[in-house]
Amino acid sequence: MTKVTEYIRRAEGKALFSIEIIPPLKGQNINELFESIEPLMEFKPPFVDVTYHREELIDRVGPNGLVERIPIRKRPGTVGICARLMERFHVDAVPHVICGGFTKDETEDVLIDLNYLGIDNVLVLRGDPEKSAGIFKAKLGGHTYASELVEQVSNMNKGILLRAETETYPTDFCIGVAGYPEKHFDAVSFDTDYQHLRRKVELGANYIVTQMFFDNQKYFSFVERCRAEGITVPIIPGLKPLATRRQLTVLAQIFHLEFPQDLVKEVEKHDSDKDVRQIGIEWGTQQCRELLEYGVPVLHFYTMGKSDNVAQIARAVF
Repeated sequence: MTKVTEYIRRAEGKALFSIEIIPPLKGQNINELFESIEPLMEFKPPFVDVTYHREELIDRVGPNGLVERIPIRKRPGTVGICARLMERFHVDAVPHVICGGFTKDETEDVLIDLNYLGIDNVLVLRGDPEKSAGIFKAKLGGHTYASELVEQVSNMNKGILLRAETETYPTDFCIGVAGYPEKHFDAVSFDTDYQHLRRKVELGANYIVTQMFFDNQKYFSFVERCRAEGITVPIIPGLKPLATRRQLTVLAQIFHLEFPQDLVKEVEKHDSDKDVRQIGIEWGTQQCRELLEYGVPVLHFYTMGKSDNVAQIARAVF
């Protein structure tokens, strides 16, 4: 398999196209996911990201009438989906590996499985807190910070396991990490956020993928500050076409981002989500053209299980 950074190097300055997909809910058919991304294969994405989801705690009434809190994973299958993606579409899969909900040993086991499958790209993230908790808390025996997880993967690349009884062989993972043009919501300041990002790169991160943004100036400023901080790895912009009027509120709340006022004003003129979707396509197309002119290495789209609006943007700019 080929590393993300190698794809970027081989492109020699030409921007690549890539997407992120979400595993289907437990019990759903994977074919629906494949049908949704099939139209995007015409743009020849060299790699596809697959998200990983922690367990959630839900309340159930037991036989004794008492309420029990049961852990359940609603979207399992990331490793299996990665294997099927590579088989069906002949692309490299980039699984997310997260801190939340996993011990260090469980993480090591996942990484070993990925290594056996020949998957040598990973996107390392802290992950979200439990929905019922509000704040992030590591699982007992797990990592609290993404930097700690980066260090674990880097150690495996050096042949260092948590506990090894025999000779170990180094893995060869290309490590991606997240960056936040509008600051991570848990960071106390932009300065500390950049310090944490620089630390992840020092520990072995090979490239950065940003949180979604709708104002390109946020990305440009982010890249400039990273370079000033001595962060020289590729910085891939993450993009999400606006699809509904409600997303103005939902995306802002979940991802702690700010929408440009020009976009907000245009959306507020319309009540129909069909009209808003078209506005999102037009805004996303202009965003991408400006980013391509800036010289980004990849246009990376968060598809959220939908592909038609991403396909329209890609046809307009590639």
